[in-house]
Parts: sequence; structure tokens; C-alpha cells
Amino acid sequence: MKPVTRDEIVDYVTYQDSREAMRHRVMEIKKPRRIHLGEHLTFLFENRNTIRYQIQEMMRVEHIVREKEIQHEIDTYNELLGGENELGATLLIEIADATQRDRYLRLWRDLMQHIFVGFEDGSRTPVIYDERQMDEQRLSSVQYIKFKTGGRLPVSLVADHPDYQAEYALTQSQKQALAEDLGITL
Repeated sequence: MKPVTRDEIVDYVTYQDSREAMRHRVMEIKKPRRIHLGEHLTFLFENRNTIRYQIQEMMRVEHIVREKEIQHEIDTYNELLGGENELGATLLIEIADATQRDRYLRLWRDLMQHIFVGFEDGSRTPVIYDERQMDEQRLSSVQYIKFKTGGRLPVSLVADHPDYQAEYALTQSQKQALAEDLGITL
């Protein structure tokens, strides 16, 4: 996926003028890319539109105007995009109760070794994750991940952790959205 470039980003004052329209458009783009796997895992598959929106929002909230800082935001958020034949996603581990959340983030410290996308032929590929998003004792509740697809379209998400098992078959609209991101024609 082509990264977001500096010429696509406007200053936060100009952005504010079109923010509501952009926000509405991006929320529609996110709908089929937000996928729940079981009770506690939510994947948001990122694309250029969602990343551009995040960059603009960060610039607005933090009033970023210096070119070096703008480029830093662009570079940071572009890392969330998948490369060729890859899908990038933000994975949220959502547990409302803080005590329970801490307990499960410790129990599921190795969860990233048990997350996969599945393909039509029954094969699956593991998540690529950043080991810096966990320490010796626990997993972070927000993970930035990627899946190498080999040019194939995922049809499911799978978690096979001994303490968290779930499988989700993607809907047609979800497959269509991911196909667009991968440049695959259905």
C-alpha cells in the first residue's frame, strides 16, 4: 500500500474546515475494516484513508506546525500500513474492568503467537507483531500488527490461544474492503 505523503496533509486550521466531512467519510471506510474476534479482540485494518485521518487528527489535537514534527507523524503512522501483499491493523484488547484487563494481559502475554488470518484453501498465516509492545510480564492492550497475505484474500480471523479461542468468518463487505486494500479484484 502506498504510504501517505506530505503533500496530502494540510495544516490543522485548514483541516478543521473540512474535518466533519472527512471524519464522516473515514468512519464509513472503517466500518467494514473493524472486525471483532470473540468478546475482547477488535481489529481495525488500516489503509491510506484511515492513516491520513489519524495524522490530521494528531496534528489538530497537538497543534503540530513544524515540518520536522509533521514528517515524524507521517512516518510513524505510515508504519501501520501494510506493504505489498500485507495488511496492517491496529488490534485493541478491550476489557473494561482495569483489574480484569491487567489479569488477562498477563495471562495472554503470548497471544500474538496465536493470531492468524485464514484463507479459502484452509491455510493460515500468523500475525507479525512488535515485541516491544509487551514486556516480560504482560501484553499491551493496543497492538500494531501486520499479516503477510502472499497476494491472497483472507476469509477469516483466528485466535487459538489456550485461554482465548475464537474464529470469525469475514463478511462479503469485509472481504471487499480488504481486497481493495490489497489491490485484489473480486
